[in-house]
Amino acid sequence: MELLAAAGAFVGIVLAALLSGLVARSTFPLIVAPVGASAVLLFAVPASPLAQPWSIVGGNTLSALVGVAVSVLVPDVAIAAAVSVALAIVVMITTRSLHPPGGAVALTAVLAHPSSAGLSAALLFPFLPVALNSVILVATGLLFHRMTGRAYPHMAPARPAASPPGGVEMDDIDAALATVGDAFDIAPDDLQRLLTLAEQNAMSRSTNY
Repeated sequence: MELLAAAGAFVGIVLAALLSGLVARSTFPLIVAPVGASAVLLFAVPASPLAQPWSIVGGNTLSALVGVAVSVLVPDVAIAAAVSVALAIVVMITTRSLHPPGGAVALTAVLAHPSSAGLSAALLFPFLPVALNSVILVATGLLFHRMTGRAYPHMAPARPAASPPGGVEMDDIDAALATVGDAFDIAPDDLQRLLTLAEQNAMSRSTNY
């Protein structure tokens, strides 16, 4: 599994760099560093909500737009860096595109300061190379996971047979998540499916005694 994830990341990064280089101007990098983190999520944990196509493409691109805007409007680099990451989080959560590398993309946009090369360069940065890198990476992931027999993008699982009497239901999971108050890197439907299957396995084991 580790070697498969590494191979996928290798192919994804190579293609993102090479294909972006075919259309990128010399003033732009072939690939932005946060895309490496996107590749880790895409190929190592493809079922994660943070690794889905919209999260990668939307999260990275929107965060780049935020970073560029902040770099133009806020002259102090330290303040701009903090504001860009904070706003990127708000934007990604609001648009349901939460993707941790997006925070790094926003920070990269501030530190690279593409507006120093002109307004047109600044406006282009979120799309070339950021969006293009992300789209190529996701397209590679779609093909790679299909070829290796892994489901991607991750779809909500079919509901298993009903929970045993008194078992955990979706309302129970929602209530538990609300009580804990923390965010978890697993969809509620996936969590319910795992718990239901665990309950069924436990009941099957108990009936064999």
